[in-house]
Amino acid sequence: MAWRGSADIKDRIFASLVYLLPLYYGFQFGSDLVQQFPIFSFLSILLIPMAFIVGAIPFGDFILFLVLYLAVVRNTRISHFIRYNTMQAILLDILVFLLGLVFPFVITALGDNIITQTLSNTIFLGTLIACLYCIIQSALGKYAEIPGISEAAYTQVRY
Repeated sequence: MAWRGSADIKDRIFASLVYLLPLYYGFQFGSDLVQQFPIFSFLSILLIPMAFIVGAIPFGDFILFLVLYLAVVRNTRISHFIRYNTMQAILLDILVFLLGLVFPFVITALGDNIITQTLSNTIFLGTLIACLYCIIQSALGKYAEIPGISEAAYTQVRY
């Protein structure tokens, strides 16, 4: 779906890169899966820039969120394609962040067993698949459609 014109190559690259943010936060759920299948460890190489930004700067994740939201999503001089994908990545990141807040309580209630490991792996794989889908669609210059999240992202960047 193309709501507003076409995206050039730099727009596609930037729109694809913002999805590293939710992937970075979703990676914490994949520790069991990475131990079982080392092929997933290649993601840690891709996430080194995110780890540097978040870890090296005090409140780096909050500053990155503010910069992306205020300087990209709310800036009407930036193309709609970039703003939409940035808002969608922020919403995915918020979803993964909230799951990260709730998950320790789930582990406390259920214990560290096969159910919680399966739930953790499901969150990781869901985040990975959603981010890869969005990265591929952005690289192709198309708007990625994720039910619920895409509508909320589009509402934020309507103009």
